[in-house]
Amino acid sequence: MDKLRFIAISGTIDVTENLYVYEYVPDKGPAELIVMDCGVGFPEEAAFGVDLVVPDFSYLVKNQDKIKGVFISHAHEDHFGALPFLLDALPNVEIYSSKLVAGFIEDKLIDYGIKGKKVNIIDPEGAATTVGSFIVDAFRITHSVPDSLGFCISTPVGKLFHVPDFKFDWTPVDGKPFDIAKAATLAKGGVMGMASDSLGATSEGYTMSEAELEKNIGNIFKEATGRIFVTTISSNISRMQQVINISRSLGRKVIFVGRSVERKVAIARTLGNIYFDDKDVVTDRQGKSLPPEKIVYIISGCYGQVGSALYRVATDDHKFLKIQANDMVVFSADPAPPGTHFTTNYVVDSLIERGAEVHYYDTQEDLHVSGHGSKKDIEMLLSLVRPKYLIPIGGTIRHNRAYNVLAQRMGWKKEETLELRHGDVMEFTRDGKVKPGEHVPVKSLLVDGLGLGDVGEVVLSDRKTLAREGVAIVVLQVDKASGNLIGEPEIISRGFVFVKENKSFLERAANSVANEIRSKSQKKQGREVKQAVVDFLERFFFDETGRRPMILPVVVER
Repeated sequence: MDKLRFIAISGTIDVTENLYVYEYVPDKGPAELIVMDCGVGFPEEAAFGVDLVVPDFSYLVKNQDKIKGVFISHAHEDHFGALPFLLDALPNVEIYSSKLVAGFIEDKLIDYGIKGKKVNIIDPEGAATTVGSFIVDAFRITHSVPDSLGFCISTPVGKLFHVPDFKFDWTPVDGKPFDIAKAATLAKGGVMGMASDSLGATSEGYTMSEAELEKNIGNIFKEATGRIFVTTISSNISRMQQVINISRSLGRKVIFVGRSVERKVAIARTLGNIYFDDKDVVTDRQGKSLPPEKIVYIISGCYGQVGSALYRVATDDHKFLKIQANDMVVFSADPAPPGTHFTTNYVVDSLIERGAEVHYYDTQEDLHVSGHGSKKDIEMLLSLVRPKYLIPIGGTIRHNRAYNVLAQRMGWKKEETLELRHGDVMEFTRDGKVKPGEHVPVKSLLVDGLGLGDVGEVVLSDRKTLAREGVAIVVLQVDKASGNLIGEPEIISRGFVFVKENKSFLERAANSVANEIRSKSQKKQGREVKQAVVDFLERFFFDETGRRPMILPVVVER
C-alpha cells in the first residue's frame, strides 16, 4: 500500500529551526517529497561563538532526486533563514513562497553570494501549485508579518494541512484577515492530518489584535517630548506601518536606521506591503534640521544584536546618533529567541544609563502582540479543519503537550494527537491509519562565521572550558635523538591564574612536570610526551586549585 510520510527534521521541540518533509511513497515507482519551511535556530548564550543553528540537510541531500519543491510559509528567519545553506548543498531545488517573502528570500541569498536564484510566487487567492504527485493549495493566514500562508497538501494517499505560525486577527494592519472561507472549502471531504502551531497553547483566550497594539503605542508616543526610537524585528513590516501611521498623526517624520530595516522596508514598499508618502519619511541628514519632538527613528536591533544600529547607539558608538535627554526608546518585540535575553537586557540598561526613557517588555504596557494563536485560536482552527490526526509544531515539548490536552478536551483521542521529536516519522495510509516510521537520524549544525558544521560538541566543550577555567600553555624542549628533556619547561597562564601573583606556583608546576617526564626512563615520541604532560598537570592543577584549565603542551624537538 502506498503511504505518505511526515518527517519532522526539526521544529517540533524547539520554537525555531522549522523544517518538515512530506514524502509520498507509491507502491511502484520512485518516491517524491516536498519540504515545508527551512529556518535557522538561534544559539543559547552558552554556545560560545556560534552565530546560527541550521537543520540537518542529510536526508534531503541523500534524497535530492525526490525533492519537488521547498515551500516557505512566512518571512521569519526561523522559517526561511537556512535557505542559503540548503542551496549551497542543493542549488537546483525550486522554492515557493508569497510575493513579499520571495523578495526577502532573494535579498538574503544575495548576501550569501547566491545571485540570480528566483523564487516561484504563490498567490493565496489564485490556483493551486502542482509539483509531482502533490497539489499544494495556499490560503492566507494572519501572523505578525504580512503575506503569511497556510497550506493544504493533497496527495494520492489523502489530504493534510500545514499551518505554521498563525493567529486569527480580524483587524490586521494590512486589512487581510485569515481566509477562513478558503480554508473551510479546502477542508471539505475530510482531512487526514494537520501539523499546526502550538506555541500559544499555554495562553488563555484569543491573541490580541494588532489594532489594539497601535492604540497602546500611540498613547506612549503622545507622552514623548523628544526624539522617539522604535525597534522591532526587521521583517515586522506591519509594526513599522503602524509606527508610520502614528507618527504621521502626531506630525512626526520617520527615519529608518539600520541596514536590515532599510532593505526590508524598500522591498515591502516596492511590493505594496507598506504604504507611506515621501513626505512621511526623511533621511538622517534631513532629520538634523528637525526639532527633536518631530522625529521618530525606526531602528534595527530589538534583540540587542552586537553591532546592530541600536546596540551602537546604546554603547555610544553610532556614527551620527547619540542618546540625548528626553529621548524615548520603545521596544516592540519580546526577547524571545534563545540566547537574546542577556544582550537585550544589556542594551536596555545601557540606554537607561545614558538618560533615555525606555519602554520595554518588562514594563507590562502591551508593546508587542504575539503572532501565535492562543488557546481559543487553536480551538477555532481545529474546529475549522477537523483533521483526523494532529501534529503540534513550532513549540517546545510543554507547548506540544498543552496543544494535545486541549485537542483531547475537544474530542480527539490521545492516539490521534501525535507528539514528535526531531527525526521522528509518521506514516499515513489510504485506510486512514497512521503509524510510526523508521526514525531519520538528525542533528543540528552550528554556524560559526562562514563555517557550517565545523563546530561540534568537542569544539563547544573546549570553548566552555576556556571561558570557565582558562588555559595553561606548557612549552618543553626535547632532544630528538634521546627523547630527554632539555632545560626546564615554561608554563604560560591565560585566564587560569594571574602570573605575577602565582609565579612560584607555576615554577613549582613546571619543576614537577619536568621530574615526571625525567622519571620515565624509556624514550618517548613527541605525542607521548604531550599526553604525559596533560595527564600529570590535570591532576596537579586540580589538586592544588580545584580547577581544570585547558592544557596545551608545545613540544619543540631539537
